[in-house]
Amino acid sequence: MSIKEQSFSVEMVGYEMKAELKRIGSDILILLTGGDTPHIGTVTVFSENDPASSFRFPSHSGRKHKDDVLAEIVLKIIQPALRGNCVITSGIHVDHITQEQIQAASKMASHLGTAILHWLQEHPAEAKEPIYYNANESPLEK
Repeated sequence: MSIKEQSFSVEMVGYEMKAELKRIGSDILILLTGGDTPHIGTVTVFSENDPASSFRFPSHSGRKHKDDVLAEIVLKIIQPALRGNCVITSGIHVDHITQEQIQAASKMASHLGTAILHWLQEHPAEAKEPIYYNANESPLEK
């Protein structure tokens, strides 16, 4: 099995947002990070059979991280090209963030989503289909 990796980045209003993609078979793992203190604030998951859902890790003062908002922007854009499961970890922190930087974050996530979509379309999954035992077989029979 080959793992393909690709990095994407965009910079606006004084900070950078990055998406590091790993194709694992037909599945996709994306690390969405940026700003002054990259971290894992949220985990967003999606599969063809289940709707997207996100988990928010605790932040400061009992609050929860909100980075899933950006992950969901990326996911919505790339969803037509997904052929397996998708996991997006996201964590962007800009010290003393300005209103202009907050507003730019959605545009940055959209830019990354579009770049990822194009890459996925140009590099389709080349994964081998798994082989399972049928109803009349088991590993104990071998």
